[in-house]
Amino acid sequence: PHFDGHTLMATLPPVGMGKEKTEKEEEILAKLPADPAQEDWGRKSIVTLALTILTSSQGLLIAASKAKDVKYDYSVTSANCTVEVVKMIMSLAALTKVWKSEGVNEDNRLSTSWAELWVYPIPAGLYLVKNLLQYFIFLYVDPPSYQILKNLNIISTGILYRVFLKKKLSGVQWSALLLLALGCTIAQLTSGSDRVLSTPFMGLVMAIVMAVLSGAAGVYTELIMKKRPQRNVNVQNVYLYMFGVIFNIFAIFLYDYDAVFGNGFFYGYNCIVCVMIINHALSGIAVSLVMKYADNIVKVYSTSVAMILTTLVSIPLFGFQLTLPFVLGTSVVSVAVYLHYQSKLMK
Repeated sequence: PHFDGHTLMATLPPVGMGKEKTEKEEEILAKLPADPAQEDWGRKSIVTLALTILTSSQGLLIAASKAKDVKYDYSVTSANCTVEVVKMIMSLAALTKVWKSEGVNEDNRLSTSWAELWVYPIPAGLYLVKNLLQYFIFLYVDPPSYQILKNLNIISTGILYRVFLKKKLSGVQWSALLLLALGCTIAQLTSGSDRVLSTPFMGLVMAIVMAVLSGAAGVYTELIMKKRPQRNVNVQNVYLYMFGVIFNIFAIFLYDYDAVFGNGFFYGYNCIVCVMIINHALSGIAVSLVMKYADNIVKVYSTSVAMILTTLVSIPLFGFQLTLPFVLGTSVVSVAVYLHYQSKLMK
């Protein structure tokens, strides 16, 4: 028979004022189901913290993977493809563990039905186009300008989140999102940042398109993950990463065929590159968990805070010097994060 919490409490013997609970009471209370809201909050906090830590170490590992801090000995497209393969293997391993513990059911079974699969190539295709555009945007903008223009992703994510997911953001949340974009931009200002004001029209167009593609891919991924909430997240990840592998192989043939197949797929790989690939794979899985159990707005805040943490860690590792724009930008980001979470508590 099924007993809920109230029924179980009703079976307890009355307890006198100030007396300790009997062993029977403690045993019954221990069997009570945990508060779903508390479990949900704990899960969101863990995946968000994991994403922040993993993302903050990405830039450091990429920088460390350069040969003599100048260039990459390995193929970047090969590394991206390997990341997708590793993510798919990790997801399959996690799914196998689920099958052993829960058995195979409708929610964790791998399906070959095109009715379910057709939505998964879309975010992979969007990310591929966005990543390929990165090769071309540098024909029109310099790296400092690109870092500033990349913060358009924050605004595009908020707009697309509202349009496609029908999630309404309060005035305070919109203000916090704008402050977040502003804070990240201020923190990245350098002596050459004023050149962003003279960015060619084509460079601005490409930056806006990349921001829209990035936001659309993230929002669409969240839509897929939450369309069927009971669907096991590992199954959804396998589908996402399977198409990620296919699209990355396409990118290799299109842009890097000679380097990859001439030198060898794993040419230039070393311990640091392998650690970087594992880090990227874990980050990707953390992103999918955030999409499943939290949302894109949480992801935006997490990656923005990660950018600040990366810079702080760079001080002892790479001799990075703190600048006034970075301190001011970090302060603005902190205010944005505070406003966002306070607005959630007020609901």
